[in-house]
Amino acid sequence: MMDNADPIQLKAKFFRGFSDPTRLAILETLLDGEKNVNQIVEQLGISQPNASGHLACLRECGLVTSEARGKFMYYRLYDAKIRDLLRTAETIVAQVARGIYMCTHYELPPAKSVSAKSRK
Repeated sequence: MMDNADPIQLKAKFFRGFSDPTRLAILETLLDGEKNVNQIVEQLGISQPNASGHLACLRECGLVTSEARGKFMYYRLYDAKIRDLLRTAETIVAQVARGIYMCTHYELPPAKSVSAKSRK
């Protein structure tokens, strides 16, 4: 860990990568394995510039990695632990969904144009 970084602030910043619905949907599409931006766009029903911007953010923050092959860039989760974290979160959310939904301290983000077909 960086010597001058506050561990709590660093963790909070880490979780911001998961807090945007589009970024989270992209991460969840990568649970099935690597994809290029066109496959992500098709699966989520979002624009290519939107997907590319979020993928750049996720790559810069270390949550995904990319590899150029031919004319396409392929994206995948950086580490299997990210997959584990997403699956653990799914389990926890299923158990406490009502409390999360009813919580008055956190607002649900406004619905974005991420397609329902991306959700499992």
